[in-house]
Amino acid sequence: MVRIFKFLLLLALIAFVGLVGYAYLGDMTPERSDVTVPVDLNVDD
Repeated sequence: MVRIFKFLLLLALIAFVGLVGYAYLGDMTPERSDVTVPVDLNVDD
């Protein structure tokens, strides 16, 4: 039973290190683009 807990702890540690590595090394920059949308205010004078 202790062997299973050690394996799960090791698996969780490997997953955490992989997640941190992806967060620092992965390309997560957003794609930028200009958006122009006309606005109709429906103002009655």
